[in-house]
Amino acid sequence: MVSYLSDEWCALTVQMADAIQTRPGATVRMQYNITGTPRGDEFYYWVVDDGRLTDCGMGKLDDSEVTLLLEFDDAVMIQKDELGAEVAFMQGRMKVEGNLAKLMALLPVTSAPDYKAVMASLATQTNYEIS
Repeated sequence: MVSYLSDEWCALTVQMADAIQTRPGATVRMQYNITGTPRGDEFYYWVVDDGRLTDCGMGKLDDSEVTLLLEFDDAVMIQKDELGAEVAFMQGRMKVEGNLAKLMALLPVTSAPDYKAVMASLATQTNYEIS
């Protein structure tokens, strides 16, 4: 079991993402800003190349194209597939800054069965209790 928002969680996320089919054009450098965690605000990033997660790291990505701002509880619910990212966005629970077109290009990836299976498996291997 890995802890959410840790280097180990990022490494496992990238490792598991190898099972996701490539989708040309779905390429983006994304920054996640998670507020209200038990440790304060947390930052991590994803680099997606043709629909495959190629890098995940804790901290800030200087040249991100899209930034997602979320409260900790909502971020956990999205990771566990208890709240859809699209729903969170439409309800104003997830704010987006930057190139919205880049983010929209990921929709075929995030709605695909292979992505959903990887994220479901990742959720079972993640401890979301942060202290």
